[in-house]
Amino acid sequence: MRFGAFLVSGRFPGQEDADVLRRSVDAAVAAERAGFDDVWFAEHHFMPYGVCPSAITLAAHVLGRTERIAVGTAVSVLSIAHPVALAEQWSLLDAVSGGRLRIGVGRGGPWQDLEVFGTGEARYETGFEESLDLLIAAMTSKTVSADGKHFRFREVPMVPRPERAPRVVVACGDAGSRAVRLAADRGLPMLLGLHTDDDAKIETLVAYGGSAAEHISTVMCQVGDDALDVVRSALPGSLKEGFAGHVYLDGRRGLDKDPVSYTDRLCEIHPIGGVEHCVDRLGTSIRRTGISHVIMMVEASGTPEGTLENIARIGAEVLPALR
Repeated sequence: MRFGAFLVSGRFPGQEDADVLRRSVDAAVAAERAGFDDVWFAEHHFMPYGVCPSAITLAAHVLGRTERIAVGTAVSVLSIAHPVALAEQWSLLDAVSGGRLRIGVGRGGPWQDLEVFGTGEARYETGFEESLDLLIAAMTSKTVSADGKHFRFREVPMVPRPERAPRVVVACGDAGSRAVRLAADRGLPMLLGLHTDDDAKIETLVAYGGSAAEHISTVMCQVGDDALDVVRSALPGSLKEGFAGHVYLDGRRGLDKDPVSYTDRLCEIHPIGGVEHCVDRLGTSIRRTGISHVIMMVEASGTPEGTLENIARIGAEVLPALR
């Protein structure tokens, strides 16, 4: 089994972005100390929902601050990134970290990012498959070229040359998502999101087919007798600003989600409570889904102190019981 920390770098009311990013870095270092196997960084643009705009850049910094723990992107958004540039960054960091970098990729959303970065709606609507294939080609070959709808260039050498096979995971939504079929066809594991419960994850696994062992399940984990009160008092304020910060490519603003109801739903489906409750909920989920790699969103308290305490308690009291 593998257990990781998932760091969204969400801004809570009254916080400065730089402080949020430092909180996430400190959390990653603490996760290594607490015995987590890996740590994963989210990526968002132009919104307080998550203030890290480059998961691979933050991953690079944390690779330099740690010695053992694997570090991943969850996810690098392929609709606004050049796959070959991402492959170059991976190869560089893979070499200097001794193979500790993992790459999670996703399609992203129909947000204003597509306009700002000039990739446009077409890359979002029809370009994910081509982007993913080009990324894998660049990560596994000494040379790469492209002659597709979205990318076209002559053969170039990959420098630095990849030393080892990449570990790539694809963010997938529900069972009907195109990403599920894409990941299955290419034999790539899925990253299953925070918003889905075990039943929905099982449906997605059935749609994918094959073994569940290599996939990754994302949960929220907050440990403590007062954990429910902590999450319900802190998280809605962050979500309210975060949901409002989403701007669609066509100019529409805001997600149609109620932050209080969404928080209640997360508290219902995830391991949030005392130690025994968290161990039981996580163990049951692992048995039901068959997914033995779980990454945990640990920042729901919204404070540096609360985040570090939560990580320490998970490492000392929850993970040993599950391993």
